[in-house]
Amino acid sequence: MSAIHFYKYQGTGNDFVIMDNRKGEYNFLTEEQVHFLCDRRFGIGADGLMLLNTQEGYDFGMKYYNADGRESSMCGNGGRCLVAFARKMGLNSEKLSFLAVDGPHEATLKGDNWVNLKMQDVNGVELGSLYSYLNTGSPHFVKFVEDVQAVDVYTEGKQIRYNDRFAKEGTNVNFVQPLDKGIFVRTYERGVEDETYSCGTGVTAAALMTAGPEEKEYVIPVQTLGGNLEVRFTKTGERSYNNIWLCGPATLVFEGNITLP
Repeated sequence: MSAIHFYKYQGTGNDFVIMDNRKGEYNFLTEEQVHFLCDRRFGIGADGLMLLNTQEGYDFGMKYYNADGRESSMCGNGGRCLVAFARKMGLNSEKLSFLAVDGPHEATLKGDNWVNLKMQDVNGVELGSLYSYLNTGSPHFVKFVEDVQAVDVYTEGKQIRYNDRFAKEGTNVNFVQPLDKGIFVRTYERGVEDETYSCGTGVTAAALMTAGPEEKEYVIPVQTLGGNLEVRFTKTGERSYNNIWLCGPATLVFEGNITLP
């Protein structure tokens, strides 16, 4: 029986269990235990779990698990929440740098809970007639729709995520509605295997696909079920983008202790 001290954070409704693992005390966690901690009925409840690790050459390292208990690709909202948590744990540099599974990131904080997170550059986007497919740290299928609120995200997202092409590795599926200012995005997330209130890498992918043909800097306001985000980036070529920043709130919900079964 192991007691764990945890923190629960959310970024636009995308919620995470976080532990301070800089002394390595939570390295023992198994896939089953992570799944239990993320379970909304029997555990704490979250879309994913993160460990704040020590990382040579960086302020910290980010280890991310999906709610199914498996280590996963980059999570944008998770990264923002981990930055806010790192600040709470006393890492007070104006700019924080960390290493995640997709490489190095940097971040700045504005006020108590607004985090600007730099994402990896994106080069090479697959453009289909009715969709786009790109990797923003995680793989994303992007489909534009007329009325995003009318979409059955769970059913339609699951069909795409488990089709012949994507079934093995999985993909996240984003449904995007253009608005007068910005876009509204709803996302089916692999690993959660359901719609989440927000998905940072998905919002980023959708925003990149909203850019016009001009190679310039764009600022795209994004609405999600869980709140508002902003994506800033520079389009540098027909299918290439750099200086990509995912910006939005990251909030401590509560902290507590839980005993693992």
